[in-house]
Amino acid sequence: MIDVTRRIDVAASPEEVWAVLSDFGAISGWASTVDHSCLLTTTAEGVGTARRIQIGRTTLVERVTDWQAPSRLSYRLEGLPPVVRSASNTWLIEPAAAGAGVSVTSRIDAGPRPPQQIIARVVGRRMAQASDRMLAGLAERLR
Repeated sequence: MIDVTRRIDVAASPEEVWAVLSDFGAISGWASTVDHSCLLTTTAEGVGTARRIQIGRTTLVERVTDWQAPSRLSYRLEGLPPVVRSASNTWLIEPAAAGAGVSVTSRIDAGPRPPQQIIARVVGRRMAQASDRMLAGLAERLR
């Protein structure tokens, strides 16, 4: 299992950041790589809330596993290739000098064997790139 973390500071309050992140079905409005997003559940917030996202030809379901307003949001990614046992993202929002510090940590488990660890690192690099783009889109949205 590997963890990859990306972080930025934004000139917005933690509550303003939370308002964007917690509008769970609307990620396509600020994450440039997400072509389409929609809620799959009747609830729009809290553990168990799920959304469908479309990135090019890839469709994923993201299901909330931790919801601690206004500081922490975690979700499991479903629909990745079977070589990935599990993948998740955890967003943390903390007060910072000029607004809020926002980080996203991707956790990837492809298995314990060395070839599986290589797969986890490759997937981790791709998820880190996606996290960088999401953080940039979030910062742009909050301007």
